[in-house]
Amino acid sequence: MAKLTKKQKEVATKFDVAKSYNVSDASSIVKDTTSAKFDASVDLAIRLGVDPRKANQMVRGVVTLPHGTGKDVKVLVLCTPDKEEEAKAAGADHVGLDEYVAKIKEGWTDVDVIITMPSCMGKLGPLGRILGPRGLMPNPKTGTVTMDVAKAVTEVKAGKIDFKVDKYGIIHAGVAKASFDAAKIADNANELIQTIVKLKPTAAKGIYIKSITMSSTMGAGVKVDLKSI
Repeated sequence: MAKLTKKQKEVATKFDVAKSYNVSDASSIVKDTTSAKFDASVDLAIRLGVDPRKANQMVRGVVTLPHGTGKDVKVLVLCTPDKEEEAKAAGADHVGLDEYVAKIKEGWTDVDVIITMPSCMGKLGPLGRILGPRGLMPNPKTGTVTMDVAKAVTEVKAGKIDFKVDKYGIIHAGVAKASFDAAKIADNANELIQTIVKLKPTAAKGIYIKSITMSSTMGAGVKVDLKSI
């Protein structure tokens, strides 16, 4: 059996890995046991009782976290010239169209979110093989294909994130930074959890939320008590 490191032994004294905690306590534990030398992300892994292969059991959506993500989100807006100024004024990091389409074709993807207009989607179609695997393809369902590009930029910068269940039935999402107060971590986590609860597909049978684990980058996972949500 592998020996525990000094840090692992220290973490083991702070909580019981076999026990489940409410969101507030889990947030405090994750914050207290984070040992990374950088400002680690706090993530949730939510296992759902759905079959993602069936369209009527797909769970995806967007949520605006009350305290933001703590991350400086780089936003690219691909729009017509008449929308460029309002996109820049809203805080977009990159604004343009043809020149950025060309850069992406060459492999450039140094952004976190891409927002565009319905009229520009035709130019993005050929970029699907590049943007799709990186989760960067704009989608009307997540609000990243819109005429109101300024509003979309503002929301993303303020902490709007999109989530989607993966092929294993799990939603992974970063909800905060370890430097946040535990109360703010809990607020953000609860906002995501409650949003997912409301999105339960009518076709999903049995237990909808099977497990929730909260963890920080390189940190231990803390089980969340499902009865507490």
